[in-house]
Amino acid sequence: MSELISYHLEDGIATLTLSNGKVNAISPDVIAAFNAALDQAVTDRAVVIITGQPGILSGGYDLKVMTAGPKEAVALVTSGSTLARRLLSHPFPVIVACPGHAVAKGAFLLLSADYRIGVDGPFSIGLNEVQIGMTMHHAGIEIARDRLNKVALQRSVVNGEMFNPQGAVAAGFLDVVVSAEELQGAALAAARQLKKINMTAHKNTKLKVRKALLEALDNAIIQDQEHLG
Repeated sequence: MSELISYHLEDGIATLTLSNGKVNAISPDVIAAFNAALDQAVTDRAVVIITGQPGILSGGYDLKVMTAGPKEAVALVTSGSTLARRLLSHPFPVIVACPGHAVAKGAFLLLSADYRIGVDGPFSIGLNEVQIGMTMHHAGIEIARDRLNKVALQRSVVNGEMFNPQGAVAAGFLDVVVSAEELQGAALAAARQLKKINMTAHKNTKLKVRKALLEALDNAIIQDQEHLG
């Protein structure tokens, strides 16, 4: 489908693989490719697996875009937050198979999915915005508030603490950790299990469970457009 997001459909499971340089930076083109792939997955009525390259899911937003100017930064963050909202309300299950590091927007991909599998190893997962001099945007705070446990929210968002994979499970970024060799098989097994559920019930229940989050996210995206801290 795209050089940035490959799309592989097999047996009702769509695997979206992010490939954008050494750190899999999230750029405007990557977000456009993500949306096109999700459009196709809806057409295919497929359970979605999102993954990256060995050792990394994503290191976050493309810093060249983020430092190009306020207009460019706001546009990228807005489109990224809108992508997160789309994932949180996607009508079919979304799994992230995280092959290593997941930093900033990479970690928000984890927080926007229904089931998250990480790999054991010397990897960092978390929200480092305050470490690099960025005030956390409103949308990011709302997602983290909903998906992380209360203590981890403070440690992650306010302090910029990064977690190893096991710590990321405890914090709420991941659901389970496997070996790197087991990641693909574990993701496919989870997708096959989720294929068995009733998709209409899944969609409607997801929207009920996340109603308050989605409404807060809509308001936060507007706030961020008006003023990106």
